[in-house]
Amino acid sequence: MGWLQAVDGYCERLGPGYWAEPVNALTNLAFVLAAILMWRRVRGLPLARAMCLVLGVIGVGSWLFHTHANRLTGLMDVLPILGFILLYVFAASRDMLGLRFWQAGLLTLGVFPWTAALLPVFRLVPGIGSSAGYAPVPVLILLYALLRRRRAPRTARGLAIGAGLLCLSLLARSLDGPLCGALPGGTHFLWHLMNAAMLGWMIEVYRRHMLAAFSPRG
Repeated sequence: MGWLQAVDGYCERLGPGYWAEPVNALTNLAFVLAAILMWRRVRGLPLARAMCLVLGVIGVGSWLFHTHANRLTGLMDVLPILGFILLYVFAASRDMLGLRFWQAGLLTLGVFPWTAALLPVFRLVPGIGSSAGYAPVPVLILLYALLRRRRAPRTARGLAIGAGLLCLSLLARSLDGPLCGALPGGTHFLWHLMNAAMLGWMIEVYRRHMLAAFSPRG
């Protein structure tokens, strides 16, 4: 199977054309808008600025996939998401958990065995489909929230909200196929909108944590 072979994985797509998924394509602008909005808010925070850049790239990669649906653009769609996850885990490990650089790096690499261990479990969930690959992420976010619930309760609440938003967006992603008969346009566009909001929120949680950590007390 070639990298440029067309794929059809979403309810809205009815053919191979560029605008075969207009709603799925256009809603990727939400990622770019979220990135621009947060860029203005995270001045002085290099890792947060990097998150904003990756967030914008997520929108571009997903746009390419929903306009040129093939295996290559599918890779362009998922790799920026993986990049954001790894970047955030590193930032959260270093700046929220207070780990050293090398410790945060090792914990970030732990995302891969973490996902590999939980993926078979989530694949048993009826109807979850390809969303099973993302399902370990909200569990990981909740774990970080639990670890911070005493020393940084506001950060913990923010992380828990982010996990909840991600669960809702994963639900929308999973229902795209099952509800296709009732909703011809599908629900995948909701994954874009809610996921953009969730990723922007996660950057905001990091920003607030960093501001609280360096603000004068007493």
